[in-house]
Amino acid sequence: MTTPAASSITPGLLYENAGEALTWLCDTFGLEARLVVPGEDGTILHGHLTLGAGSIMITSSELNEHPAFYTHPAALGGVCSHGINVHIPDDRLDAHYAKAQVAGAQILLPLEPKEYGGRGYSCRDIGGYVWYFGSYDPWA
Repeated sequence: MTTPAASSITPGLLYENAGEALTWLCDTFGLEARLVVPGEDGTILHGHLTLGAGSIMITSSELNEHPAFYTHPAALGGVCSHGINVHIPDDRLDAHYAKAQVAGAQILLPLEPKEYGGRGYSCRDIGGYVWYFGSYDPWA
């Protein structure tokens, strides 16, 4: 496991089957499980996943302590109120896109050049969250 630089912003996501989601996110999108705190009955109390210097945290939805504040996409009819943007180097983007397709990610926007630079695609993961993967680097 690599040790990335600290991330200043780390989104938290709820999954109905967080264990399956954790495995899928690592196998499909290349994230690494940095820390997994199991709950009872196969739930995940806390999962910290990283990719480079970025990270997300995942929790089993049934362990959500603040259901009045947030929920998962399936509880909202599949709608997401946000997207997750991930930079993938251009030389790895085609393989990343192909792997997402094979793993069953729902492709929302195909891999294509973007008018602001780089290339990218959008998809839904197995929990219904919308991800954008692209080679545009806003920090370059």
